Amino acid sequence: MHLPHQRGPLHDLPDTPEAYDAVLADVTEQALSRLTPEGNLEHPDAGDDIGDTSLGITSLLALAWQRGRDPRLPEAVRRSLAFHLRERVYTDDNPGYPNLRTTDSGLPYARYVLEAGAHPIGDWPSTVWALLQAVNVLDAADGLLDDEQRTELTELAHGYWRRLTEATFFNPQEAGNQAIGCVVGGLMLARHLPDAQGDQVRARALALYSDEIRAHRVRDRGALLPPEHGGAYDNNYGPISLSFLAQAHRVSGEEVFAEDGEALARYIDARLTSGGFDNGGPRYSEQHSGFESVLGLRYFSARIGADLGRYRGDTLPHCPKGVGGTPTGRHAVQRDGRIDGHFAFMLVWQIQDTTRWHRVPSTAPARHQLRSGTVSVAFDSRMTPSLVEAAGTYYLPAAVRRQHGFGPVTDGFLLCRPMGEVRVRDVSADGLAAKLVTKPVVGRDHVLRHVRSLYVTDGTSLWVTVAVERLDGAPYLLSGLPYAADDGDRVRRVAEGQVAAAGGLRLTHPADPGPDHFDARAELTQEQAAFALAADPRGYGNPDEGWRHLVGSTALEADPAPGAPEGLHVFAVRYGPGGSFSPAFDSDEQGLTVRTEAFTAVLGDPAGDAAGEPVLTLSVRART
Repeated sequence: MHLPHQRGPLHDLPDTPEAYDAVLADVTEQALSRLTPEGNLEHPDAGDDIGDTSLGITSLLALAWQRGRDPRLPEAVRRSLAFHLRERVYTDDNPGYPNLRTTDSGLPYARYVLEAGAHPIGDWPSTVWALLQAVNVLDAADGLLDDEQRTELTELAHGYWRRLTEATFFNPQEAGNQAIGCVVGGLMLARHLPDAQGDQVRARALALYSDEIRAHRVRDRGALLPPEHGGAYDNNYGPISLSFLAQAHRVSGEEVFAEDGEALARYIDARLTSGGFDNGGPRYSEQHSGFESVLGLRYFSARIGADLGRYRGDTLPHCPKGVGGTPTGRHAVQRDGRIDGHFAFMLVWQIQDTTRWHRVPSTAPARHQLRSGTVSVAFDSRMTPSLVEAAGTYYLPAAVRRQHGFGPVTDGFLLCRPMGEVRVRDVSADGLAAKLVTKPVVGRDHVLRHVRSLYVTDGTSLWVTVAVERLDGAPYLLSGLPYAADDGDRVRRVAEGQVAAAGGLRLTHPADPGPDHFDARAELTQEQAAFALAADPRGYGNPDEGWRHLVGSTALEADPAPGAPEGLHVFAVRYGPGGSFSPAFDSDEQGLTVRTEAFTAVLGDPAGDAAGEPVLTLSVRART
């Protein structure tokens, strides 16, 4: 079984002008064949996210005319724009819309669903999208629109802006991508207004970003991020926010957008596996965006020097293989593969931006990431692995008695939550990359212990060694939940992985039935299980909160390694290929020495150096 949403890396898409001209040529033929006598360019099967979609395709036709001067396009643009101005502009308040500050304002808006009172909650973002489609048409208006249409469209776009910023609460869904998109719309609109009016709109857009978005950023993994549907980051909408930050910087030149975009980009780089798989967020657990993310990932991949395009895009339902040979990941489509105008502005901006993909990984160490070759570990804010990748297999944190993570377990208690400062040391040596994490923890017995976790990789395998003061009972190392594996341009579900341990190793599965016990052998995805446990309906709640209700899961459990120094329990696990695994340990005044078939590492005293920082030395062992 394949995961339904995560497909191939986005940077595999060609990014040349010729490739985009081919996309526009395909869009042009589809649009001209679809255009109704009334000028409608909407997909006949579209039902929601529809109020701006005809205008979106109009903007693509305007760009295609600007680039190629196809004589068929001016009439199509004018007719389709007239349709939007005549049939898709609403000024009467939508019955049931809850986020008005002023009723009966008469200001225009776009509907998420055309029927009055049907799902009005989506009207705010739909109006943002309509504003963005409108300013893209205005950008291409020279020689294409007559003065009357141009004036009417400019007034409409200004009305959309006022609706979003005066008549309604700003950002009512607490969705960073929508809010930054609105700011982008204001910045682009300002260029089409008289100077004084344009200056006012631009100043208001910048103030909204500063006061309503930037001031409310949420900290996660050491980064301040625009909040997304009640959380710090969402692996569907977070990269879309990155695209809006890229466009905001492109059109305004304001450094704040570059600074915040680079911070978000580095965060994404740290949480992404080498293979581009990611998991988690306040709106979706596994649903990744595709074409909506390309602009931001490409723009900031170049700025921070990281291969952000390894991000696995979602090619369904947004972008399966298009009709006429259009590559995936370019624009929204319906299930028949034909274009939908939703988010068409992202394709316009992709084409206009000349930045090329940076496809080489960053070599700078990152606190919340260890990455080399095909191996990677992403760490959460507590420096516990949130995702481990080795040999093409992805491991999630396992669950035991409602506790989630990677770490020593004694008497059912998982020792991974810090009680004090977490220290990190990164070291590299002759093709090896290592990270030592020292973490003070307190067990149920209220005894403070120092857990030292060493992660070493040669780019093919990952060695994890965990040392802690000796524990009572029969402790083991909770070593992850094998969940998914690469399968070409797809990701498939798995229930096992290539793992070896110095002590005994077990793959256990929950014996209890029910949604709060996750068995990796079942066909249920993590996303489905998380929503089954969430308090709100799918698409509205936070699946991460639901997943936190998980009581138990499939888990790798590693017994203590034999031969540990007195007073210590040491656990040693290798993820990925290799022969026999028999690490050796000893302790002296220099610290704990770990010898494996690939390296020798010395972990200094848990108290650290004179500044309390962890001490680690690493050297390669000659293979025999």
